[in-house]
Amino acid sequence: MTGGHRPGPDGSRGAAAELDRALADAVRATGSHAAAVFLLVPEEQALRMEVVTGLSARVVGPWSRLALAAPVPVATAVREGRPVWVRGHAELARRFARTAYALPYELAMIVMPLATDGTKWGALQMLWPGTRAEHLAPGEESAVTAAADRMSRALARAAASGDALRPAPVPRVLPAAAPARHPPAEAQAAADLTERLAVGVLSLDLDGRVTFLNARAAELLGRTKGDLMRTRPWETLPWLDDPAFEDPYLGALFSRLPSRFTALRPPDRWLSFLLSPDATGISVRVRPAGAPEGNPAWRSAPSATAPSRAGALYHLLYISAGLTEAVDLRDVTAAVTDQIMPVLGADGFGLLTADEGRIEILATRGFSPSSTAYFEHLPLAAGTQGAQVVETGVPAFFSRPDELRRAHPDIALYREMDGWAFLPLNASGRTIGYCVLGYADGRTFGPDDRAALTSLAGMIAQALERARLFDAKNRLAHVLQNALLPRSLPDVPGLRVAARYLPATRGMDIGGDFYDLIRLDGSAVAAVIGDVQGHNVGAAALMGQVRTAVHAHASTGAPPGQVLARINRLFEDLETDLFTSCLYARLDLPRQRATLASAGHLPAIVRHPGGGAEIVQAPSGILLGVEADAQYPAAEIPLPPGAVLLLYTDGLVERPGTDIGTAVHELADRLAAAPADSLDALADGLIREARGTDRGRDDIALLLVGPEERGR
Repeated sequence: MTGGHRPGPDGSRGAAAELDRALADAVRATGSHAAAVFLLVPEEQALRMEVVTGLSARVVGPWSRLALAAPVPVATAVREGRPVWVRGHAELARRFARTAYALPYELAMIVMPLATDGTKWGALQMLWPGTRAEHLAPGEESAVTAAADRMSRALARAAASGDALRPAPVPRVLPAAAPARHPPAEAQAAADLTERLAVGVLSLDLDGRVTFLNARAAELLGRTKGDLMRTRPWETLPWLDDPAFEDPYLGALFSRLPSRFTALRPPDRWLSFLLSPDATGISVRVRPAGAPEGNPAWRSAPSATAPSRAGALYHLLYISAGLTEAVDLRDVTAAVTDQIMPVLGADGFGLLTADEGRIEILATRGFSPSSTAYFEHLPLAAGTQGAQVVETGVPAFFSRPDELRRAHPDIALYREMDGWAFLPLNASGRTIGYCVLGYADGRTFGPDDRAALTSLAGMIAQALERARLFDAKNRLAHVLQNALLPRSLPDVPGLRVAARYLPATRGMDIGGDFYDLIRLDGSAVAAVIGDVQGHNVGAAALMGQVRTAVHAHASTGAPPGQVLARINRLFEDLETDLFTSCLYARLDLPRQRATLASAGHLPAIVRHPGGGAEIVQAPSGILLGVEADAQYPAAEIPLPPGAVLLLYTDGLVERPGTDIGTAVHELADRLAAAPADSLDALADGLIREARGTDRGRDDIALLLVGPEERGR
């Protein structure tokens, strides 16, 4: 959709002109070989390329539309409002794996967010060969920053004038600086020179079209000069129509580094191609070559079920990468609606499954609520277009609205859009549902589009199957784990108690975290917390055995160190390779004391009645199950009324890049600062804060206990 460009420096036309000037200035100042400006389209939650230089609109097509939620450099810079600098492909793969899938070329890049006064407008992206220096020079950095500032101000002025710049369906191409023109005599001499060469020479522009070739190149390629001029070789020569041969061309364009490949011209002539790029295009040297080692089989054409262009294949890899990261159904639907749908450019999207003869809607966007309600729980026998796709397993595409509306005149949804794609979700030999894409202004579905969309639907189906399996196993696992944890804790007069257990947010299996509160006699209780190594059914089973053993030995009245030593010796009979950490605290309420013994567990933290908290510096023995004759020393601390003792597992404090000791001290500070009037509220606050950080990959168990203050 384009905005109405009007004359004047403050409208969209003025903004577009200023973007072009700033982009050209930044390219000249930094030596960038390709650069683009993306504009944010808030209602689509997408970023769309407005202008590009150094590359053609066709080449950048697969990368010209990005979801704002995608974990890619351009979207990250806009979301976080900070520059993103990537030094090469290795760093790109480490930090932005999806972009590395889609751009498998050796390049460096910077992305500058475009924003003014908190309003986000888009991003400026600039590329260099990956062989350049690791950092921008001060002058280069200043030039990029200045260009981004100029662009941001121009976009803000256009929006303030009521004529905001809107990206067109296809990016504008800002021509690179024209090369120096040679006098006709020199140009003719250069052409004559190439004709005397024993190798083939041809020149491609930035869009891949042949602009010059010598007679030797035409001879080696088996066509006349007239056949090849102004055409793309892989479109004119069937034996080059393979992504493996177009990919070196794209690599040379994006990285501006030489690339090469060898191809078989049927029936038996091998040719070597060397591609040398610059700002105006690519020079190609062609010469005879020997068969590659192993003499790989020649393919006359790519598969009919996959996109035939290398860029389309990499684009498919990019948009499907989010599905490979999805774990449960919520992840799959979020990946499809937030990251894949904006890239596809659809105005409406639905993800539906077919269960027990009825349609179930997993996700929908862009369609009216009444239409969505019509399809929810609709029997497959209703004969909708989606039901037909489920029955046949064959996709259906409608570029014109009349055909679909005539076939289904009573379905209001089919009147909301002009272009449609119905894609079966085929997995495990059956059709489990379908995707529907709607395009308000219609859509022509070419062979590449149909192949890419069908392939993507297959990936979505596989992701749904994995997610369903995960959800089913996850429910079963957590039912088992919850059955092994205490249903409730004993009510001990004079003692406040709160416990929480939160399973990991990722991972197929269950953990071995456990807690317990054991009434010992009329004046004492035992508070226990532990963590069995591993996340599987074996860990959960061992956790149940350890809990039972703790109860048995605690009921004898044994002191904490002896309880842990006896449980440790039990591991010899359990014949397990798993280790367990455990912290056992005996609370003597009349004496206002607590005795603690630890088997390799994280230290307890005590919050004092008058405020402040400290880590209990008690000696720790080794993990349970390591040495049968290990001893576990104990330490006694005061626990007056109003004090709170916190026992916890590592899921509450561990996070990537932070020392565990530092994390425990930070937890003590949070405990000291939090109100302790309600232990339940305190426990909820600690869990909530832990989940708000980059944790969530391990279970969390915590136990808060403390004598009530007198008079309460």
